[in-house]
Amino acid sequence: MKIPADALLFDMDGTLISSMESVLRCWTRWAEEYGIGAEEFARVPLHGRPAVEIIAELLPAERIPEAVDRIEQLEVDDVPGGVVILPGTKELLSSLPDGGWAVVTSATRRLAEARLREVGVQPPLLVAADDITRGKPDPEPFLLAAAKLGADPERCAVFEDAPAGLASGRAAGMRTVALATTHERDELLADVVVADLSAVSVRPAARGVEITAGG
Repeated sequence: MKIPADALLFDMDGTLISSMESVLRCWTRWAEEYGIGAEEFARVPLHGRPAVEIIAELLPAERIPEAVDRIEQLEVDDVPGGVVILPGTKELLSSLPDGGWAVVTSATRRLAEARLREVGVQPPLLVAADDITRGKPDPEPFLLAAAKLGADPERCAVFEDAPAGLASGRAAGMRTVALATTHERDELLADVVVADLSAVSVRPAARGVEITAGG
């Protein structure tokens, strides 16, 4: 599929990098520290959601700020050796025009910067959980990124591996490219679904760029 775009907006975990083993390791330890049983913890989805939303389902309001700080510290401490860059990431990002792309993540800024730094990715713009009031699937994160890049949402392409992130991109009026890195293809509603970013290429166009996804 060919997609014309002025800006490319990438989710982080499951799209550019993988930190799933680290996430499970840190959240399991966190749950043990806060006395949350395995069965209760297993009912709460982790992937693609801000930590504060996850914790709000598990703890009373007065304990949330301290608990958010604790999971952030656990995850930051686990970054060395806990992050893997996914196929096609470096090749695709190195082909993009300066200032024409952003990382839009549900992680906190401190954690996102640590993970991206670990794999050598330096985005021109990072929109993190600290920057928004409503996380994915709300369109706010992607709309904020488009506004900061000065791009029309209709001329933005979102790259996501999670259904909530894809819903956020659609709600923002953007084109969506799903990566089947963490979910089955039939769970991903997008304009096109690819295995990973190695199936995506970008070339300059008369306006912006032309994205080729999936051949």
